[in-house]
Amino acid sequence: MRRGFSNLTPQAEEGEIDITPMLDVVFIMLIFFIVTASFVKETGIEVNRPDASTSSAKPRANILIAISDTNEIWIDKRRVDESQVRANIERMHAENPQGTVVIQADQEARTKTLVAVMDAARAAGVYDVSLSTQER
Repeated sequence: MRRGFSNLTPQAEEGEIDITPMLDVVFIMLIFFIVTASFVKETGIEVNRPDASTSSAKPRANILIAISDTNEIWIDKRRVDESQVRANIERMHAENPQGTVVIQADQEARTKTLVAVMDAARAAGVYDVSLSTQER
């Protein structure tokens, strides 16, 4: 033993690292990332979007609506009747008033169905409606 430390036991001379504060920091960071995470919403089906050379990204598109090639309307992985589109958009817009509507229409979808969905969005009070395209 060294001089001046004669009253310490050999176990006390070994350095121990207390990891409790580190675990606290890790848990706080985990909670922060869970709370601030932006969850990706999906429509429920895959569509073949038309090509466009002037497309741009929408940063806060949280109401996604898909129209299949057979003119089925999908919102939140559920098939929705055309008469129920407005109510679904109103509900989703009430959850996030800053969000916008993005319609993912298949190339083969009828224009009539697309216009009906756009009208339902505007009737629900959402005037920022965009059409999703495939970048060339």
